[in-house]
Amino acid sequence: MVKPDSDAPSLDAIRARLDALDAQVLALIDERAGIARQVAVAKAAAGDGGKFGLRPGREAQLLRSLLARPRNAATPTLITRLWRELIGDSLSRQGPFHIAVFGGKAPARAVEFARARFGAAPGMVSVDRAEDAIAAARTPGGVAVLSLATEAPWWGRLLAEPRMKVFAALPCLNDWGGLTALAAAEIEVEPTGNDLTYWVTDSAMTASAIQDALSRDGVAADLIAEAGGLKLFALIGYYQPQDERLARAPGRLTGVIGAAPAPLDAPGF
Repeated sequence: MVKPDSDAPSLDAIRARLDALDAQVLALIDERAGIARQVAVAKAAAGDGGKFGLRPGREAQLLRSLLARPRNAATPTLITRLWRELIGDSLSRQGPFHIAVFGGKAPARAVEFARARFGAAPGMVSVDRAEDAIAAARTPGGVAVLSLATEAPWWGRLLAEPRMKVFAALPCLNDWGGLTALAAAEIEVEPTGNDLTYWVTDSAMTASAIQDALSRDGVAADLIAEAGGLKLFALIGYYQPQDERLARAPGRLTGVIGAAPAPLDAPGF
């Protein structure tokens, strides 16, 4: 039998401390939400009121910084979910923000990870076709979440849409499971120091042969999807579309369709 610790706080004392902490957390969240409103006003005054405020690179750097801080009990899942909700709410206060999810063969899973990534604040709809999600992402504040569990090679469509870029991989933590979907929007993608670049080729070579050809040029790649004669690879690192190594890669129809931070709990390169 475990003997009670005479120095341990009582249950009533623990509950009182939780109540006090909850009040402090609420006050800080309310202050943060107020600052987000001020950001919207400042952007409007500067003439940027209609500009989408999504900055995935900055978000990734913030979350990595938080996850690297010393802590005793808060898990990566708890920290990530809390801050994703805060960031999503902030973006929704600053201007239009809405998401269209093409779930392919696993629609529920795609929606689940979309909510985990963007929070509950933005409006979200499920669509039956990848092109419908991409069309929604062309509108102000639009994001397309596109499942990789599909027979339709939507990644090839992005080759013809240079303004539309993949900027996020879902889920954003390895602990939540394997890669399920990618998110795309008409935004600028910035390197974060630990990234994956998404590259498409129509080469008829096997995936392993393409990987060998890329590796001889110093490019490490993993096949993540294949359909309709098009292969989608994740290249380790951040690559510009005009990189000479990719210009020499196999295939006649090839190109970079974006880049995204590696999972937040992944080791750095």
